[in-house]
Amino acid sequence: MKRTALATLAASSLLLTLSGCGGDARAGDGSTVTVTVGYQSKTINTVTAGTLLRSLGYFEKQLNSLGDGITYKVDWQDYATGAPITAQMTAGKIDIGSMGDFPLLINAARGKQLNQPTHLVSVTGYNPAGGLNTVVTAPDSSLASLTELKGKKVSTSVGSAADGTLVRALQEAGLDPAKDIEKLNQEPSVGASALSTGSTDALSQFVAWPGLLAFQDKAKVLYDGAALDLPTFHGVTAREDFAKRRPAVLEAFLKAQAQATDYLNDHPVTAAEQVADATGLPPEVVYLYNGAHGIATFDPTLKPSLVSALKKDVEVLKSADLTGDVDVDGFVDDQYVKKALGTSYTEQLTAAPAPAAGEVWLRGSGKTTAFKSPAELLRYVAEHRSDVRAAYVPDTTTGTTWFADKAVWVADGGQLLPFTAPDTARAYVDGHGGARVVTYAEALERAS
Repeated sequence: MKRTALATLAASSLLLTLSGCGGDARAGDGSTVTVTVGYQSKTINTVTAGTLLRSLGYFEKQLNSLGDGITYKVDWQDYATGAPITAQMTAGKIDIGSMGDFPLLINAARGKQLNQPTHLVSVTGYNPAGGLNTVVTAPDSSLASLTELKGKKVSTSVGSAADGTLVRALQEAGLDPAKDIEKLNQEPSVGASALSTGSTDALSQFVAWPGLLAFQDKAKVLYDGAALDLPTFHGVTAREDFAKRRPAVLEAFLKAQAQATDYLNDHPVTAAEQVADATGLPPEVVYLYNGAHGIATFDPTLKPSLVSALKKDVEVLKSADLTGDVDVDGFVDDQYVKKALGTSYTEQLTAAPAPAAGEVWLRGSGKTTAFKSPAELLRYVAEHRSDVRAAYVPDTTTGTTWFADKAVWVADGGQLLPFTAPDTARAYVDGHGGARVVTYAEALERAS
């Protein structure tokens, strides 16, 4: 009897220290609970729910302020894509995860299929036109349009937002994604290597890979995802059982995410440098996406336009046999983020992205300088050539921000106009008599 009692006591003590979705400890019992968060450090439009949030320590501070007698620990688990996060969530091993819009739908479908339902509870970074995904080719490639991909090899991560962009873009170009290209299902890093070695003709990927490869002179843009004019975003998903059992913890996470969002928006250069330190990505690449006028806008609210786009994404995944029907309305659950943001939720819900503008980041400076026109930016760059760390310009047609020295420039009379991709530049030239493509060097000379 004595041995039995001791064994029971030991088992009870062990249960009190179980992590995350384990033993359901009561407030005030002195137990320890581990909350497991899955994130993608290099998918930098999730940083307010991952890399940046982790480095700032806001979630841990929010948990410590709950005052419920429980000691909380956060287990941050870093992954390359959303798929393994979903696998761990549906196995009950990850409580909260962040990923892109297409992986979120697969997350919803798998959760329902395996009786581990999940819910989309907030948004991290989004682009209202779809500019977070890009198709790139090798720097010396002769390919100049999507139609020229017929019969070619294209690397992407099947089921990702970048794959969705590729499918839609090819269909708009009159190609059959299933028949007219050879699709290579590869993780981003593998696809980047394949592009460098010439074993694939093009790469369709999500942030930050296209910008990184362009910055490193290892790729050039073939297609700007914003040409689709369909929103794309990254968001936060939580297991339903976890959210119901520990709503205060999920609310604490979303409050912390909101704090990280404010920090990023208030200190864009510092935030970019912090994310760069944590990921090994160049700060200039992080700022391209997450800067004051970057490709992404950070706002945790679940905007109707994003939910509407998610519903359209379902058909793409169904056509690829990656999911069946997905109840998007049932998957979206804004109750927790509404409570976390309080009275500011409605205001943020209706807020629009910052107007497009060019920026120049000088070496040794902790801030950037914004410009109203491309010509003004070029003049400034020409005057500070040796001091320019990076210069960014918005595409004339899509608004997608890109590196000024990697953009396609068009001279139209006295105007100098930047474009992210050759096809949008060509379309402009075709519609404007006298306009012509010029080199970046010529654009700088004309501006100065």
